Amino acid sequence: MTLKNFDTKELDKILEKMLLTVNDSKDEVFQIGEQCRQDYETLLTELKDIRALVLRTIQEGDVLETKAKFARQRLSELSKHFSKYSEDQVRDAYEKAHILNMKLVVNRQTEQQLRVRRDELERRLQTLQDTIDRAEHLVSQISVVSKYLTSDLKEIGEAIESAKAKQDFGLKIIEAQEEERKRISREIHDGPAQLIANVLVRSDLTEKVYREKGMEQGKQELRSLKEMVRAALSEVRRIIYDLRPMALDDLGLIPTLRKYLDTIETYNKTAEITFSNIGEETRLPSKYEVALFRLVQESVQNALKHAEASEIQVKIEVQKSRVVLIVKDNGKGFDVAKKKKDSFGIIGMKERVELLTGEIKIHSKIGSGTLVIIQVPIEKEDK
Repeated sequence: MTLKNFDTKELDKILEKMLLTVNDSKDEVFQIGEQCRQDYETLLTELKDIRALVLRTIQEGDVLETKAKFARQRLSELSKHFSKYSEDQVRDAYEKAHILNMKLVVNRQTEQQLRVRRDELERRLQTLQDTIDRAEHLVSQISVVSKYLTSDLKEIGEAIESAKAKQDFGLKIIEAQEEERKRISREIHDGPAQLIANVLVRSDLTEKVYREKGMEQGKQELRSLKEMVRAALSEVRRIIYDLRPMALDDLGLIPTLRKYLDTIETYNKTAEITFSNIGEETRLPSKYEVALFRLVQESVQNALKHAEASEIQVKIEVQKSRVVLIVKDNGKGFDVAKKKKDSFGIIGMKERVELLTGEIKIHSKIGSGTLVIIQVPIEKEDK
């Protein structure tokens, strides 16, 4: 599946379902952990009571053991001197020894049962504690997964959207190149080519006028011919300037921008364009000058064509390690958050800035104009 056919909305739906499932699982695990904590507290209370009962039973058993011992000794003494004691005394001693012995047996059984219950509670508490620990660990891991899904994975959609935009931008560049070729071809055909053809025709006419009507008429035709040549040369220079200003290589970025903006202001009489250069007119490496010129060109054209601005301010500051470029207009503005279809001019500007490892910020609101701030780090070329 190509990026062109990839539906990012479907990816968003899948991510949303995954998030719901993960969050539901997180809630279930959390509820399990909470139930285990409640059971743990209940069993812990019971264990404390059982331990207290074990201790009390042991103490009671010790007392019974001592009493039973004395009762047996008493019974043994009665057995040795049976004739000295009455039948009632013997019967009473025997019953006391028997009762104490039975109580001791019951005590030992109770103690054993309590010990078994105590050990069972301790094992269950340990199992519950392990379950609580695992539940907490799972909740923590699920939280990480949830965070990953809501942040990092959503960047995939944005990356795909960006890749689609870049792909569309690439196709648009190809279309734009073809359109540009057609435009230049048309301009050369309708402009310089026609003028040069007229110059050839006019040169023949000048020669004829010179022969037939004399020198003065010939001079007038010659002057007219020079104006046509001058117009043709001006058209050629304008076409070349649109492709790449020669002054950019000869004079540098600042003088070229100043001349370009003056020319644009003259051609577009609906807008006042002001240019400010903060600092010295320092030459920059060629790739920076070309890119920054195109960024100003695109920003100004956007302000004129789309924003219908009446005032445009262009400021540039060349620092030691970076260039700061600001283009501000008072046009109708636009919603930055809303992605416009075919907004390839802005995409192209962002691409240029990214290639220079710079940063571009566009601030705009409908009815409040647009502010473009570009910062580009400068890497000095080796001389």
